[in-house]
Amino acid sequence: MLKKKRILIVDDDKSLLESLTKILQVEGYDIDTAETGREAIEKSKTQFYNLALLDIKLPDIDGTELLKLINDHIPRTSKIIITGYPSTENAIKSLNLEADAYFTKPIDPEKLVETVRKKLKKQEEEDNMTEEKVGKWIETRAQKL
Repeated sequence: MLKKKRILIVDDDKSLLESLTKILQVEGYDIDTAETGREAIEKSKTQFYNLALLDIKLPDIDGTELLKLINDHIPRTSKIIITGYPSTENAIKSLNLEADAYFTKPIDPEKLVETVRKKLKKQEEEDNMTEEKVGKWIETRAQKL
């Protein structure tokens, strides 16, 4: 049985958190939310998230700073930036900090779901390749014994 993919949504807009949660739960994802960067970091210390949706403007930290911290705590997590304050500078900075995608509000639910699916599929394929390589390495080592 495949394990449900976990997504962390970080935004201080409660109505957007609720909407994104509903959209992604309908798709079968396990959703967790945070309204501040501090809350997101605390949650990421105890839980692995396959993907994080991060707002650029949070009450306690800039979204690009949070992106750096998420990279440090859970580097294998796919990261998507969402913002109501689009700028070329934020987009470039986010992508340079390894954001996998950049969305402006209002968010098109279909495009978001499509992007989430693609990012999680790519992540799963990379994990499978790693497991396959480890399995082949073990098999090769066992034959030499």
